[in-house]
Amino acid sequence: MSPGVYVHIPFCRSKCPYCGFYSVPSKRPVPIWFEGIKKEIRLYKGLFGRFDSLYLGGGTPTFLDDAILSCLTDHLFAHFDFTADREFTIEANPCDLSAEKIRLLKELGINRVNVGIQSFDDGALAFLGRRHTGREAENSLKRLRRLGFRNIGVDLIYGLPGQTLEHWEGTLNQALLFQPEHISCYELTLEEQTVFGRLQEKGEMHGLSEEDGRAFFLAAAKRLGEAGYVHYEVSNYARTEAFCCRHNSKYWNRSPYLGLGPSAHSFDGTERWWNVRSVRHYGALLKRGSPPIQARETLTKEQIRLESLALGFRTSQGVALTRMALEPRSTEMLSTLKTAGLLKLKDGRVVPTEEGFLVADSLPLCFFP
Repeated sequence: MSPGVYVHIPFCRSKCPYCGFYSVPSKRPVPIWFEGIKKEIRLYKGLFGRFDSLYLGGGTPTFLDDAILSCLTDHLFAHFDFTADREFTIEANPCDLSAEKIRLLKELGINRVNVGIQSFDDGALAFLGRRHTGREAENSLKRLRRLGFRNIGVDLIYGLPGQTLEHWEGTLNQALLFQPEHISCYELTLEEQTVFGRLQEKGEMHGLSEEDGRAFFLAAAKRLGEAGYVHYEVSNYARTEAFCCRHNSKYWNRSPYLGLGPSAHSFDGTERWWNVRSVRHYGALLKRGSPPIQARETLTKEQIRLESLALGFRTSQGVALTRMALEPRSTEMLSTLKTAGLLKLKDGRVVPTEEGFLVADSLPLCFFP
């Protein structure tokens, strides 16, 4: 696969209590970040070849002022080579998607918008710290469609305290009314260094039990499967295979990608590196001509094999049987996992079932001593 570019835009109107991504609830550091981004783009010019995907993530990319967003895309296209059929994604919050903003996105060549809906229920949205209402979520999807977007993704969250399966199924049904090309379903995780994570440490908040998590996950797989969606990765569904996120698939396929901005990760096929997690430190390093890299790693052959299994078992493509280098013990383990209904063989590949997706992170360890 061709490489892709990810740009981390770490600015939001406010910080959601569950969010573990690096972000700043202010626009004040934008000038430092933008000067840094322009310098970092020039650092990598010509090093990755032609890109076929560009992904603006965050944070909230649509929180940027129109002029900065326009200058950013101009700079990317001036210094990097992209294929004519590139996938160009931007993450967006519903309350930012005015008609004027959507028209700008189209003018910039963006052809895929991923909207952080999370829920259509106002109570759930308030609990999650979201700034939009259910009505605004609905209107943003209608507006995107009306103004010509034909590749729309929505993010949904399940596992909120007190949420029932019926409520979750209602959320899915409401999303399906808009026929988005892509749907991501994430379990609410209580990560360290977040408000919810600290509440969990105090015993004031609890995540889903394994049994409940399984029920919510399978409910989504069943309902979206009935609606014709392809469950192509643990958390991701596409209306057809053509709408699988090309950029994110690079992470699971171990294809090269370049990450720009504070905390962004990159991979050139051999080495992986990641940037410092601070706008000011990021800007200062680039100002003096230094790459804003925090650390690098080159995986051993054994680590590559484990990672290939770990990422492959997260997808409906699974892992090629020839790449698993099965020994007698591993062959026996594969047979056991097939009998348990967690893996299956399909076209020469070892593929997880829906039940297998539930334990995708532990499956690779079954094939290592």
